[in-house]
Amino acid sequence: MTLMFPRLARNFIRNGYFPTDEPTLERALSALAPSPGSMSILDPCAGEGVAIAEAAHALGREQVQAFVVEYDAERARHARQLVDRCIHGDLMDTLISRQSFGLLWLNPPYGDLSKDVNGNIGYQGQGRARLEKLFYQRALPLLQYGGVLIFIVPSYVLDPELVGWLTRHFADLRIYRAVETQFKQVVIFGRRIRQRDQASESVKAVRGLLLQIGQGDAEAEELPLEWPFLPYTVPASPAEPEHFYRVTMEPEQFADEVGRLQGLWPALDTHLGAVQQSLRPPARALSHWHLALALAAGAISGVVTSRTGRVLVVKGDTHKEKTLQTEYTERDDGSVAETRILTDKFVPVIRAWDLTLGSPTWGEVLTIR
Repeated sequence: MTLMFPRLARNFIRNGYFPTDEPTLERALSALAPSPGSMSILDPCAGEGVAIAEAAHALGREQVQAFVVEYDAERARHARQLVDRCIHGDLMDTLISRQSFGLLWLNPPYGDLSKDVNGNIGYQGQGRARLEKLFYQRALPLLQYGGVLIFIVPSYVLDPELVGWLTRHFADLRIYRAVETQFKQVVIFGRRIRQRDQASESVKAVRGLLLQIGQGDAEAEELPLEWPFLPYTVPASPAEPEHFYRVTMEPEQFADEVGRLQGLWPALDTHLGAVQQSLRPPARALSHWHLALALAAGAISGVVTSRTGRVLVVKGDTHKEKTLQTEYTERDDGSVAETRILTDKFVPVIRAWDLTLGSPTWGEVLTIR
């Protein structure tokens, strides 16, 4: 089989981008077979879109809808020319209908996960936190049952946790070494099933092989030039995904919207120049509690003179803070689970500028929290 689409050569191995080499891509596609009916296929880390576009042509372009997600703007522009639907953004910032795709081509970013400012890594697991495992967790629910997975990762990523996921979620698992050996990649094929028992002998054998390859105790065979087994049939998809979009607005969308509106606030009078309506007097005298609430809400502000002659310029406001609570629980297997709970807390703040002549705090800003 001859590949059809060129790559952007300058994008090769840049910023952690490791596209599937062409011999591996060509041999992996020979393991696929189409089913009658319309198929939807997905690459959530698509790069230039070459791999999924080749898959669409191998399965029959007229029958296939190809969907991709790509973080890099330049590569996303290239991918849009080859596929039916392309999201420029992070897979974690998308809303995509579950169980909508018959083929999941997953060649995720490689590397360890780093913590954010709150110490979170966004990873649900107990093993080593890796990008490959995070993308697997996020992409797996998008594949329909009976759908085909092609998973391309470095062999050393296959730790007991990831191997356990694969053997639990997939049947007919096969693993081969990629043709290009520079990055120690393996290609894993599987057909998604509902979670199954791990105790059968066949599952134990596959699990043992994957662990040996992951630990470096065994080496996978090279991906065969011609597929020697029954092909993996990509099932038909009942309908196109109901949801396939980015949650936050794409930069291009934002720029177009600003241009269409001729600015963020096309009608300044509406947003910034509204005439302040005079406040109606209350029905009865305000209590100290009412006054405190009004101050904290910013409804009362300006120069205030007390009965003692003290002059203050008062301004109140209320803002939201988050409080972090960490809980530790011990699981049945002896491991410790850490749960972090963020709780919203509304904090009223009243500030007053002391303008009382002769006051010891004259000219200072006083804060009440």
